Amino acid sequence: MPLVYIHGFNSSPASLKARQTAAWLQKNCPEVSFVCPALASDPARAIAQLQLEVEKAGGPVGLVGSSMGGYYATWLAEKYRLKAVLINPAVKPYDMMVDYLGVNANYHTGERYHLEQCHVNAVKDLEVPVLQNLANYWVLLQTGDEVLNYRLAESRYNGCRMTIEQGGDHSFQHYERHLPAIIEFLGLATGVS
Repeated sequence: MPLVYIHGFNSSPASLKARQTAAWLQKNCPEVSFVCPALASDPARAIAQLQLEVEKAGGPVGLVGSSMGGYYATWLAEKYRLKAVLINPAVKPYDMMVDYLGVNANYHTGERYHLEQCHVNAVKDLEVPVLQNLANYWVLLQTGDEVLNYRLAESRYNGCRMTIEQGGDHSFQHYERHLPAIIEFLGLATGVS
Protein backbone atom coordinates (compact mmCIF):
# COMPACT_ATOMS: atom_id res chain seq x y z
CA MET A 1 0.00 0.00 0.00
CA PRO A 2 1.51 3.38 -0.93
CA LEU A 3 1.79 6.48 1.20
CA VAL A 4 0.81 9.68 -0.58
CA TYR A 5 2.42 12.73 1.01
CA ILE A 6 0.67 16.01 0.17
CA HIS A 7 2.79 19.12 0.57
CA GLY A 8 1.45 22.53 1.47
CA PHE A 9 0.78 25.79 -0.35
CA ASN A 10 3.83 27.10 -2.22
CA SER A 11 5.81 24.05 -1.12
CA SER A 12 7.10 21.01 -3.00
CA PRO A 13 8.38 17.43 -2.62
CA ALA A 14 11.61 19.06 -1.41
CA SER A 15 9.93 20.04 1.89
CA LEU A 16 11.67 18.74 5.00
CA LYS A 17 8.76 16.55 6.15
CA ALA A 18 8.38 14.98 2.71
CA ARG A 19 12.10 14.17 2.61
CA GLN A 20 12.04 12.84 6.19
CA THR A 21 9.07 10.59 5.37
CA ALA A 22 10.70 9.22 2.22
CA ALA A 23 14.00 8.53 4.00
CA TRP A 24 12.30 6.87 6.98
CA LEU A 25 10.22 4.60 4.75
CA GLN A 26 13.23 3.63 2.66
CA LYS A 27 15.13 2.62 5.79
CA ASN A 28 12.32 1.05 7.86
CA CYS A 29 9.53 0.00 5.48
CA PRO A 30 10.97 -0.37 1.98
CA GLU A 31 7.86 -2.31 0.94
CA VAL A 32 5.77 0.88 1.30
CA SER A 33 6.00 3.03 -1.81
CA PHE A 34 6.28 6.78 -1.27
CA VAL A 35 4.46 9.17 -3.58
CA CYS A 36 4.76 12.95 -3.30
CA PRO A 37 3.64 14.72 -6.46
CA ALA A 38 4.79 18.26 -7.17
CA LEU A 39 1.36 19.83 -7.04
CA ALA A 40 0.24 22.35 -9.62
CA SER A 41 -0.37 25.86 -8.31
CA ASP A 42 -3.86 25.66 -9.84
CA PRO A 43 -5.96 23.88 -7.15
CA ALA A 44 -8.22 22.13 -9.69
CA ARG A 45 -5.17 20.63 -11.37
CA ALA A 46 -3.60 19.79 -7.98
CA ILE A 47 -6.63 17.82 -6.78
CA ALA A 48 -6.80 16.06 -10.16
CA GLN A 49 -3.14 15.04 -9.74
CA LEU A 50 -3.89 13.66 -6.29
CA GLN A 51 -6.98 11.77 -7.45
CA LEU A 52 -4.89 10.18 -10.19
CA GLU A 53 -2.31 9.00 -7.63
CA VAL A 54 -5.02 7.52 -5.41
CA GLU A 55 -6.87 5.84 -8.26
CA LYS A 56 -3.83 4.38 -9.99
CA ALA A 57 -2.82 2.69 -6.72
CA GLY A 58 -5.69 0.29 -7.35
CA GLY A 59 -6.50 0.01 -3.64
CA PRO A 60 -6.24 1.85 -0.35
CA VAL A 61 -3.46 4.36 0.19
CA GLY A 62 -2.39 6.20 3.31
CA LEU A 63 -2.49 9.99 3.19
CA VAL A 64 -0.23 12.44 5.00
CA GLY A 65 -1.01 16.11 4.40
CA SER A 66 0.67 19.21 5.75
CA SER A 67 -1.03 22.61 5.94
CA MET A 68 -2.90 23.04 2.61
CA GLY A 69 -1.99 19.40 1.98
CA GLY A 70 -4.09 18.56 5.05
CA TYR A 71 -7.06 20.32 3.47
CA TYR A 72 -6.60 18.34 0.25
CA ALA A 73 -6.08 15.13 2.25
CA THR A 74 -9.39 15.70 4.04
CA TRP A 75 -11.25 15.93 0.74
CA LEU A 76 -9.52 12.80 -0.57
CA ALA A 77 -10.06 10.87 2.68
CA GLU A 78 -13.78 11.54 2.57
CA LYS A 79 -14.16 10.85 -1.17
CA TYR A 80 -12.20 7.58 -1.11
CA ARG A 81 -12.76 6.57 2.55
CA LEU A 82 -9.04 6.61 3.33
CA LYS A 83 -7.07 7.17 6.49
CA ALA A 84 -5.21 10.47 6.74
CA VAL A 85 -2.67 12.05 9.05
CA LEU A 86 -2.97 15.83 9.00
CA ILE A 87 -0.08 18.00 10.15
CA ASN A 88 -1.02 21.56 11.18
CA PRO A 89 -3.81 21.38 8.56
CA ALA A 90 -5.37 24.42 6.94
CA VAL A 91 -9.07 24.60 7.80
CA LYS A 92 -10.29 27.48 5.61
CA PRO A 93 -7.30 28.15 3.36
CA TYR A 94 -9.40 30.14 0.92
CA ASP A 95 -9.70 32.91 3.54
CA MET A 96 -5.92 33.32 3.67
CA MET A 97 -5.32 32.82 -0.05
CA VAL A 98 -6.84 36.20 -0.90
CA ASP A 99 -3.71 37.74 0.66
CA TYR A 100 -1.67 35.98 -2.05
CA LEU A 101 -3.67 37.08 -5.09
CA GLY A 102 -1.26 38.06 -7.85
CA VAL A 103 2.23 36.78 -8.61
CA ASN A 104 3.76 34.24 -6.20
CA ALA A 105 6.85 32.06 -6.19
CA ASN A 106 7.22 28.50 -4.92
CA TYR A 107 9.41 28.43 -1.78
CA HIS A 108 11.54 25.55 -3.05
CA THR A 109 11.56 25.76 -6.83
CA GLY A 110 11.24 29.51 -7.33
CA GLU A 111 8.59 28.81 -10.00
CA ARG A 112 6.42 31.89 -10.44
CA TYR A 113 2.68 31.73 -11.00
CA HIS A 114 -0.35 34.00 -10.87
CA LEU A 115 -2.97 33.28 -8.19
CA GLU A 116 -6.45 34.43 -9.19
CA GLN A 117 -9.83 34.57 -7.48
CA CYS A 118 -10.96 31.55 -9.52
CA HIS A 119 -8.21 29.52 -7.77
CA VAL A 120 -9.46 30.65 -4.36
CA ASN A 121 -12.99 29.66 -5.39
CA ALA A 122 -11.75 26.24 -6.54
CA VAL A 123 -10.24 25.63 -3.09
CA LYS A 124 -13.47 26.68 -1.39
CA ASP A 125 -15.34 24.19 -3.59
CA LEU A 126 -13.25 21.39 -2.02
CA GLU A 127 -14.44 22.15 1.49
CA VAL A 128 -15.96 19.12 3.23
CA PRO A 129 -18.93 20.46 5.24
CA VAL A 130 -19.19 17.52 7.66
CA LEU A 131 -16.61 14.82 8.32
CA GLN A 132 -18.23 11.41 7.93
CA ASN A 133 -15.36 9.17 9.07
CA LEU A 134 -13.80 10.65 12.22
CA ALA A 135 -11.85 7.48 12.99
CA ASN A 136 -9.95 7.87 9.71
CA TYR A 137 -8.08 10.98 10.89
CA TRP A 138 -5.13 11.67 13.13
CA VAL A 139 -4.43 15.38 13.50
CA LEU A 140 -1.02 16.61 14.69
CA LEU A 141 -0.98 20.21 15.92
CA GLN A 142 1.61 22.48 17.50
CA THR A 143 0.32 25.48 19.42
CA GLY A 144 3.22 27.66 18.24
CA ASP A 145 2.09 27.48 14.59
CA GLU A 146 2.77 31.03 13.39
CA VAL A 147 0.80 30.65 10.14
CA LEU A 148 -2.42 28.88 11.18
CA ASN A 149 -4.36 29.11 14.43
CA TYR A 150 -4.23 25.55 15.75
CA ARG A 151 -7.56 26.04 17.56
CA LEU A 152 -9.38 26.12 14.21
CA ALA A 153 -8.14 22.61 13.41
CA GLU A 154 -8.77 21.50 16.99
CA SER A 155 -12.42 22.52 16.57
CA ARG A 156 -12.79 21.30 12.97
CA TYR A 157 -11.46 17.81 13.72
CA ASN A 158 -13.15 17.44 17.12
CA GLY A 159 -13.77 13.75 17.72
CA CYS A 160 -10.80 12.62 15.64
CA ARG A 161 -7.58 11.27 17.10
CA MET A 162 -5.57 14.37 17.94
CA THR A 163 -2.13 15.19 19.27
CA ILE A 164 -1.57 18.78 20.41
CA GLU A 165 1.97 19.72 21.35
CA GLN A 166 2.85 22.94 23.13
CA GLY A 167 5.16 25.28 21.24
CA GLY A 168 6.62 24.26 17.92
CA ASP A 169 5.81 26.05 14.68
CA HIS A 170 4.02 25.67 11.36
CA SER A 171 6.61 23.21 10.08
CA PHE A 172 5.77 20.92 13.03
CA GLN A 173 9.11 20.56 14.77
CA HIS A 174 10.45 17.04 15.31
CA TYR A 175 7.82 15.53 13.03
CA GLU A 176 10.04 12.54 12.28
CA ARG A 177 9.63 11.11 15.78
CA HIS A 178 5.96 10.41 14.96
CA LEU A 179 6.67 8.43 11.79
CA PRO A 180 6.48 4.93 13.30
CA ALA A 181 3.06 5.70 14.80
CA ILE A 182 1.91 7.44 11.59
CA ILE A 183 2.77 4.40 9.48
CA GLU A 184 0.99 2.12 11.95
CA PHE A 185 -2.10 4.36 12.09
CA LEU A 186 -2.34 4.38 8.30
CA GLY A 187 -2.19 0.58 8.29
CA LEU A 188 0.90 0.55 6.10
CA ALA A 189 2.95 -1.63 8.46
CA THR A 190 2.71 -3.02 11.97
CA GLY A 191 5.31 -3.30 14.68
CA VAL A 192 7.57 -0.59 13.22
CA SER A 193 9.94 1.29 15.47
